[in-house]
Amino acid sequence: MHPYVFRFLAVGFAFAIVSTTHGAERPLPRVDPGDVGMRAEVLAEIGSKVAAAIEHQQLPGCVVLIGRHGQIAYWESFGDRQIEPHRIPMDRDAVFDLASLTKPIATATSVMILADRGVLNVDEPVARYWPEFAASEKQEITVRHLLIHTSGLIPDNALDDYQHGIEEAWRRIANLAPRVPLGEKFQYSDVGFLVLGKVVERVSGKSLDEFTRDEIFRTLGMNETGYLPGPTLRERAAPATQRDGAWIQGEVHDPRAHLLGGVAGHAGLFSTAQDLAVYASALTGRGKSGSDALFSAKTWALMTESNTVPNGIRALGWDRATGYSINRGSKMSAQAFGHGGFTGTSLWLDPDHDLFVLFLSNRLHPHGKGSVNRLAGEIGDLAVESLRDQ
Repeated sequence: MHPYVFRFLAVGFAFAIVSTTHGAERPLPRVDPGDVGMRAEVLAEIGSKVAAAIEHQQLPGCVVLIGRHGQIAYWESFGDRQIEPHRIPMDRDAVFDLASLTKPIATATSVMILADRGVLNVDEPVARYWPEFAASEKQEITVRHLLIHTSGLIPDNALDDYQHGIEEAWRRIANLAPRVPLGEKFQYSDVGFLVLGKVVERVSGKSLDEFTRDEIFRTLGMNETGYLPGPTLRERAAPATQRDGAWIQGEVHDPRAHLLGGVAGHAGLFSTAQDLAVYASALTGRGKSGSDALFSAKTWALMTESNTVPNGIRALGWDRATGYSINRGSKMSAQAFGHGGFTGTSLWLDPDHDLFVLFLSNRLHPHGKGSVNRLAGEIGDLAVESLRDQ
């Protein structure tokens, strides 16, 4: 059996076991919008905006979940989960390829957990934790530089770098040279988060999928979140486009993550709206969900503080205000932070309002087109407009 196939089956099986036998599920309670100070009539406008976007073929369907004060105020599904080869309606428990939401939810959160434990410092050079990374004059790049995309690394290295086995792919990543001087440019980089995933593995002694499973998802009771979902979750997954003549469903769409076996720091995570609501509640709760804490309030503050970058503001692993913030909307507070994903996903959190807005779609299905960032931002604006205390 090919090593990649064996790993996919083995980890997928382990993920399935975890999903059913470890950790009690702790879904957030669902309440009427008025119970958390939100106006239902404003939130009702979301449906017409989504319907218009579906009619204009910007997406086949989506799930929208809005939470406040640790409770779900709005949670609806729209349109279809699948259009080809036949239609399947979207449902609220659909599983989504989160694409670049992997960066903050899996990788940056893991980095902050390790920082909270005192075994990693975000202002230390990356090469302290992965010595091979010092090649090609990268010895001064710190973990923070990677988290805020000011390392000077290329956004994506050549796909050919991944065609010769996983070990060779990492050797080539370690040998990449910066394209611009350190700190001079904000350049969103998948490579930077690939490297951060490797740092998590080197510091923790666990693979990235194992560490995130054990230290994030089990901790929060997110039993349907992880890399390499097992067969049951794959059946519920929203498909993307085709690869090698088959629909990509429950398998990472990103080609580099795919060639790395499905586990990477920049992409590869799968989840559901209900699970992500638990995570979002913990982040708006300054790292804590009920009695379960990912990290201390001090580390939460470190993760979410503003970092000024050329032409914008970033948090550690999160967007605040850059050219990528169209899915944020315009009405959240200055303290809001969030991120989007290429497949059509978005999560924005506003601690000032104790509010989060989650948008999940498979906008690439079926033909790799569609556009949802503006729609996600408009939904975020409606969420803020619905607040009674505004």
